[in-house]
Amino acid sequence: MTRALKETFSPSGGGTGGTAPAPAALAAKVRTLAPSMTRSMQRVAEAVASDPAGCAALTVTGLAELTGTSEATVVRTARLLGYPGYRDLRLALAGLAAQQQSGRAPSITTDIAVDDPIADVVAKLAYDEQQTLADTAAALDTAQLGAAVAAAAAARRIDVYGIGASGLVAQDLTQKLLRIGLIAHAHSDPHLAVTNAVQLRAGDVAIAITHSGSTGDVIEPLRVAFEHGATTVAVTGRPDSPVTQYADHVLTTSTARETELRPAAMSSRTSQLLVVDCLFVGVMQRTYDTAAPALAASYEALAHRHRR
Repeated sequence: MTRALKETFSPSGGGTGGTAPAPAALAAKVRTLAPSMTRSMQRVAEAVASDPAGCAALTVTGLAELTGTSEATVVRTARLLGYPGYRDLRLALAGLAAQQQSGRAPSITTDIAVDDPIADVVAKLAYDEQQTLADTAAALDTAQLGAAVAAAAAARRIDVYGIGASGLVAQDLTQKLLRIGLIAHAHSDPHLAVTNAVQLRAGDVAIAITHSGSTGDVIEPLRVAFEHGATTVAVTGRPDSPVTQYADHVLTTSTARETELRPAAMSSRTSQLLVVDCLFVGVMQRTYDTAAPALAASYEALAHRHRR
């Protein structure tokens, strides 16, 4: 791994650096990071997310006793969630509690039962989609997004890697980029992805889309692109996952619970589509003088197919 050991191998948005997340982003951050935490850290994260008012009133020792953990675990959890220390986490908890008391809807995802009426299914799915999008927006690092936009807007070529459901998102992004005149390719075949990544150089951009962050067929081409000097971007639900080792910029998506009737791929794709839409719109803004005529030309080229 090059580039100064990838900034000491620290994933974006974690650790002690950067700006602490706003209270509204705390619950989203917990949902996103909890699956990658140790069990003891999960207990702390679950406690602060489920009862922010109660935990805000506790000292670090009190929260450690409540969760059956140690003070060090509480501090590590606070830092992983993006706060310099426990004091900053308590302030965010107090802010979140105030927001909830003001009448904001609670962050609850309801499972779909086999015998649910279809009207309930629609309502539950709509709520879950809204929560997924809200969580993703709250946790998305706009500085990282801005850097990725700048790189893509100036890129000679953009390669996007994704497998399965993430491959559909990769195709969506490349289609959008092509319509504004950029050279973009989506690769779902791992062999073709690697052989194309070998051709990338400085000035090119490679984007890996993987919810788990551990899909080898996506990590491998991103690694090759990284080592050949391309600017690399990872869109993932796990900001500390293996794919981030080779990413200059990490864009984190919401991590939703998988249920029997709604596989995680469905909700992860929703959050991925939001992120790539944000990336695309940012690129469109930066390249508007050339992108707008190109988009108009693509509409005109297809217009006859939509006429009756």
